[in-house]
Amino acid sequence: MASLTTPGASDEYRLPPNVKPSHYDVTIKTDLENQTFEGFVTIDLDVKERTSRIILNSSELDLGQASLYSDALKSEQIPVGQTFDKTSERVAYNLRTTLPAGSRASLKVPFKGELTGSMMGYYKSTYEKDGKTKYYALTQFEPTAARRAFPCWDEPLLKSTFGITLISRSDTTSLSNMPAISEETITPNYQVAKGNSGYEALFSGLKDGQWKITKFESTPPMSSYIVAFANGHFEYLEDSVVLPLSGKTLPLRIYTTAEHIHQAQFALDVKKAVLPLYEKVFDVGYPLPKLDTLVASDFDAGAMENWGLITGRTNAFLLDPKKADLQAKKQIAATQSHEVAHMWFGNITTMEWWNYLYLNEGFATLMGEVIIAGEVFPEWKVDSEFISNHLNRALSLDAKLSSHPIEVDCPDANHINQIFDSLSYSKAASVLRMLSNYVGEDRFLKGVSIYLKGKLYGNSVTNDLWEGISKATGIDVPNVMDNWVTKIGFPVITVTETPEGIKVRQDRFLETGKGEGADNETIWWYRNVPLRILTTDASGKAAINSEALLTEREQFFKIDTSKPFKLNAGTTGVYRVLYEPERLAKIAEEAAKDNSIFTLNDRLGLVYDAVALSKAGLAKISSALTLIDILGKNEKEYLVWAGIGDNLSALVDTWWEDEQVVGQLNALRRSLFVPLVEELGYEYSASDSADTTLLRTLAISQAAVGRDPKVIKELQSRFEHYMKTGDDSRIPADLQRVTFSTVVRNGGRAEYDAIVGIHDKPKTPTARVAAIVAMGAAHDPELLKETFQFIKTKSRDQDIIYYFRGISVNITMRRALVDYFKDQYEPLVKRFGGNFTMQSLVSSSFNFLSTDKDLRETEEFFKGKDISKYNRALAQSLDSIRARIQYLQHSTADLEEWLKKWQGSSRL
Repeated sequence: MASLTTPGASDEYRLPPNVKPSHYDVTIKTDLENQTFEGFVTIDLDVKERTSRIILNSSELDLGQASLYSDALKSEQIPVGQTFDKTSERVAYNLRTTLPAGSRASLKVPFKGELTGSMMGYYKSTYEKDGKTKYYALTQFEPTAARRAFPCWDEPLLKSTFGITLISRSDTTSLSNMPAISEETITPNYQVAKGNSGYEALFSGLKDGQWKITKFESTPPMSSYIVAFANGHFEYLEDSVVLPLSGKTLPLRIYTTAEHIHQAQFALDVKKAVLPLYEKVFDVGYPLPKLDTLVASDFDAGAMENWGLITGRTNAFLLDPKKADLQAKKQIAATQSHEVAHMWFGNITTMEWWNYLYLNEGFATLMGEVIIAGEVFPEWKVDSEFISNHLNRALSLDAKLSSHPIEVDCPDANHINQIFDSLSYSKAASVLRMLSNYVGEDRFLKGVSIYLKGKLYGNSVTNDLWEGISKATGIDVPNVMDNWVTKIGFPVITVTETPEGIKVRQDRFLETGKGEGADNETIWWYRNVPLRILTTDASGKAAINSEALLTEREQFFKIDTSKPFKLNAGTTGVYRVLYEPERLAKIAEEAAKDNSIFTLNDRLGLVYDAVALSKAGLAKISSALTLIDILGKNEKEYLVWAGIGDNLSALVDTWWEDEQVVGQLNALRRSLFVPLVEELGYEYSASDSADTTLLRTLAISQAAVGRDPKVIKELQSRFEHYMKTGDDSRIPADLQRVTFSTVVRNGGRAEYDAIVGIHDKPKTPTARVAAIVAMGAAHDPELLKETFQFIKTKSRDQDIIYYFRGISVNITMRRALVDYFKDQYEPLVKRFGGNFTMQSLVSSSFNFLSTDKDLRETEEFFKGKDISKYNRALAQSLDSIRARIQYLQHSTADLEEWLKKWQGSSRL
């Protein structure tokens, strides 16, 4: 694939290439009391083309009088005109004298801005201390918000070095990508006396001894979106790690506000564990002299990989060591490891343009959450969990007509927020995992190392990666992989048996069936689908044919169909497999045996494929439920049980307005999960395996949602003890979420108020999130009104999505959420229109609808509105509604018949 060319001046979405920044000196004074900042930036420029006009990015800043010094002209000039384009977020300066090509210049621009709560640019975050609201400031620049903090060339290709200087009150801590090289308390006119007139405005009116100036070491060449700085009253934990390549000792810190610092140790430990593994695997040294993490109380995304200063929200990095649930530990480990992976993928080597976002996010997901996490936490079975957490999530989104390729055309960077989705993260990681399994992980990682070394401190496109892996493997990787990332969708592999073997056919898979016409013509379907056919050898042991490739629409493969077999061994392929019903039943019987040839990964893939195929109308839902019922009789693994629970929940989410079907599905849930509750009990022990801990939590949660009276009563009694005594010791951390939601769902005012109390003063970030979700579980409309009022008046912006998700799973109140979204649309757009949150709010509010009337009303509501910032999320929601409508039409009778037969033979 051809490399992305540098844009010309006619490219309306890219800055003109007439000048290129080489170094920024950024000085910012932060006034936390007045919630403002001001400063100036001096940018060294290489003049690439003869020009009298300079254009760069700026947004939401009050810009002062700029000046420009030219080396060639030996003079400083004030631009004759300054124009601003709000839509493109650009400022243009017209010069009196033309700058010659090949010369150097220096542009200096003063600026002022407000520290808003937007969670973009340089913004404020709040916390409570001694009953008072306090503030600190931090940055979030990805993808296009560096321009909100200082004028800059805000495009990933335009790498520069950055020197950051922060002026702040003397009792605060200032942080940036690099270590501080000096810090001095300042007096009025301190810098003016040294002849630097640029500081005059910044120092005016400052009281003696109350402010300081912190200078940071200059960075390596880097993109503007990973620049970071922060100022506030922070505390930290610290450690260090010896780097395997250089032997140097690298300092590690994690910063939070004082009330959270005791919860930060685990994230620090994870960072220490994974960093040397990355350096060793990539054979590329970590180049910075430190690596910090800053935990923020207000943060739009989960976390951000700023080079040398990772940032993220509280539940992404904090847990109470005395009361930590295992799922929280897994989330923190995955997040920290993911962000450390970005120090190489994204920071050292950066995509040329946002089309290649997946080169950052797909790799960080695979490396951080599977390959490296698996070495540190082997007991968590992260490769298997990848199937449910990432592969299935990716296939679910990619099965929509509104999907997009992994490598997606995104000319306008203002809309890039919309492709930070499961395709750029999860599908990209799934495709890379498939490639790694095909060529072998060792050779795959060798190729990745070659890729990184070839692009140190540079920018890359997809073909650069393929070349590296091709060199390491001798395989024509572009031929194998290009269309997996450049084309939309994925195939369903249909298996038809003959006496001599199997006939295999591929078609595009859609959640509404097989693609037809133009939706099934994409040429990559005919190239290189790794089938990984699992059979048995002469001794009855599993044997995998890793060389089998489907290179045409249909192909024949000779195997002995009298013996067990399965395609997509290990569930490494990015596709679904459709078997004949009789074969699926045979596979299920084999998979349910002790010591089956079908592994944990195989069984997970079977469960997710079966339900997805039934949703698409390619198989009967009764076939999927029979598979689940058979597996449930002898399954030991938590992750398979989690897949069963996920898919039963998905069925309830589809038939949610049919009380009889929901009741029968809940009965099926109880029959599967209550015996596990009875076996495992409610008490957790440090000696429990990870699987036992997770399975206990899952079983109790599914039984409670399935309306089992004994489980509900047990959880209520434990919470009642807390309400009477204030002692929460009978509520294990792993059962917080299910307990909180269960007591609100089945209780009244007293339980709701108790949950609000936990929300207001949580002991841990996970307790806060559990309380928020529980506030949406109320069945009393009056209590739910209070939750909606919370959203409007008390919710932190970063938390609103948890409120929406909590209400969206409350099937008795879902329509109230739709009404709330419509009623509050304008305030929501004003509050969240510029960041990642709005897309999630659209999805949470409309994805579950399932009637023709819902579809018409949803389309009508958005007609005429500016949907440019969330049009992908809306299109995906509309596709979800259409798919549910068809699912109900083609599968209700089959589902009802199966449930009736099952209920007639069930013990429960």
